[in-house]
Amino acid sequence: MGQVAVVTGGGGGIGGAIATALAARGDRVVVADLDFAAAARVADAIGGLAVEMDVRDHDSVRGAVGKAVGELGPIGVLVHAAGVVGGAGPLLTLPLDAFDAVLAVNVRGTFLVTQAVGEVMADAGRGGSIVHISSAGSFQPTVGLGHYEASKAALNALTRSAALELAPHGIRVNAVAPGPVETPLTAGVLADPAVRAPWVARIPLRRIATTDDLAPLVLLLASDQAAHVTGTVLPVDGGQLLGS
Repeated sequence: MGQVAVVTGGGGGIGGAIATALAARGDRVVVADLDFAAAARVADAIGGLAVEMDVRDHDSVRGAVGKAVGELGPIGVLVHAAGVVGGAGPLLTLPLDAFDAVLAVNVRGTFLVTQAVGEVMADAGRGGSIVHISSAGSFQPTVGLGHYEASKAALNALTRSAALELAPHGIRVNAVAPGPVETPLTAGVLADPAVRAPWVARIPLRRIATTDDLAPLVLLLASDQAAHVTGTVLPVDGGQLLGS
């Protein structure tokens, strides 16, 4: 049997696709999401375990991780895909509540989940792999998305510091940084040519990524084939950052 793999945001488009890919390679997958119904739908489809997790809340994270370990055993892989964009708005008029909401999920949530799973992995003494989902926006600014991009830049910093601190335990920590991705959540917005065209124009390969573009890279970083890779934030952006 494969490893126990926890996927946060597993009820969503990116998280669900990664959970499905992990299950297909034989891992026992824990689908964690604030929306338990969404998590349960994915878990039922792949034969996984659904848990409710609010990544902003210490007790919720610890409870969900404890349930995963109690039912399936030591965790070998964490894919932290939970995150929010929080809308868009220029710096001068962005509501403070919107800024705080994005930081709570994308930064506080990353810290809490990485800490909780990192402790479990370290205590088990078997090593492990943690993969965060970042964004190409953490390297390249977009007007109106500064709050989101700042949160993902912080996630990158947490990825690198965690890689240093967890390396003595044999735990690798990496991230992938996609540009825009076709998911059910983005489908409505990207269906508008006025929105889609400027994004495609920034990408040399001239197409928006799909979850099929991300999942193989996440699985690679979560596998022994990447046994000597840690502290890396890997762009999966169709060349978008070449124009930065």
